[in-house]
Amino acid sequence: MKNTALTEIHEKLGAKLVPFAGFNMPVSYEGVTIEHETVRAGVGVFDVSHMGEFLISGPNALSLIQKVSSNDASKLSIGKAQYSCMPNETGGIVDDLIIYQIKEEQYLLVVNASNIEKDWNHISKYNTDISADMRNISEDYSLLAIQGPKAVEAMQSLTNVDLATIKFYTFEVAPFAGIDNVIISATGYTGSGGFEIYCKNTEVAQIWTKVFEAGEDFGIKPIGLAARDTLRLEMGYCLYGNDINDTTSPIEAGLGWVTKFTKDFVNSENLAKEKAEDSSRKLIAFELDERGIPRHDYEIVNAAGEKIGIVTSGTMSPSIGKGIGLGYVPKTASALGEKIYIQIRKKAIPATIVKLPFYKN
Repeated sequence: MKNTALTEIHEKLGAKLVPFAGFNMPVSYEGVTIEHETVRAGVGVFDVSHMGEFLISGPNALSLIQKVSSNDASKLSIGKAQYSCMPNETGGIVDDLIIYQIKEEQYLLVVNASNIEKDWNHISKYNTDISADMRNISEDYSLLAIQGPKAVEAMQSLTNVDLATIKFYTFEVAPFAGIDNVIISATGYTGSGGFEIYCKNTEVAQIWTKVFEAGEDFGIKPIGLAARDTLRLEMGYCLYGNDINDTTSPIEAGLGWVTKFTKDFVNSENLAKEKAEDSSRKLIAFELDERGIPRHDYEIVNAAGEKIGIVTSGTMSPSIGKGIGLGYVPKTASALGEKIYIQIRKKAIPATIVKLPFYKN
């Protein structure tokens, strides 16, 4: 197992550490519900330094990104970020990612920890003909997510940038907590506002300490990956490995909004055909009508008890007090308000298909 630059700090804080994507990661400190509610109402800090970062540079950088990603990166400008996915050649998704335009011919790709090697190899394969400059800087950089409605006020003393002006999916490169050239971005995965801080491994301990000093009066707490999962699920954000993977298409996963057919990209012709003809199945969101907790891989059945799909993500929502989940069902059974059933042990619990997000701020 790899450690992040903050593992010793997490241990001293009493975090429960678990193996995740090849890293020792803090899954919880005080408990999922407390940590979840801290982010929804106040401010909390996640160490997500296991994420991967690739720097793509040079005159051919945009051409490479346009080829491997589904969204239209030509719409980016310096200081803007974009959510996208990397389609594979067989209709599935290599990974989802965030693309930052750092300079005129320089982009930062932030990818999932479990996919770093796979993503690097996939992009490299298409770079053979394009020849952009690629650097994998994942092992040199740390990433903190400072999330919650009090994040702006709590962190403002650490930077001369007006944090309130950093809108969703934009960023600044600026001094933060006494460190120069820090990326301060607003691409949060929790739905409660806040920032991500990208810095070097050698700088992150200082930033962590100053963040907690600045946030002390605001009740700041460290938050683990378990609460990160409940927070993102309440927003209906896809998790790679659960809701999307190498066999799920962006169209059926509801990612048509980041799949732009104004350009040529990997497997774009087949995905355009799928969009035109409509997918046979669809990722839906549901709330349980009765008490119960849906889990990953539980069966979704119809009124007759026949299996029609599978739960990809599920939990008891701390914010709304219901069992919630995502899962794939046939398009014919995916209408809003439709009744489905989640097979929890020997009982089929009724559920209703709902519109995302589950949590409405």
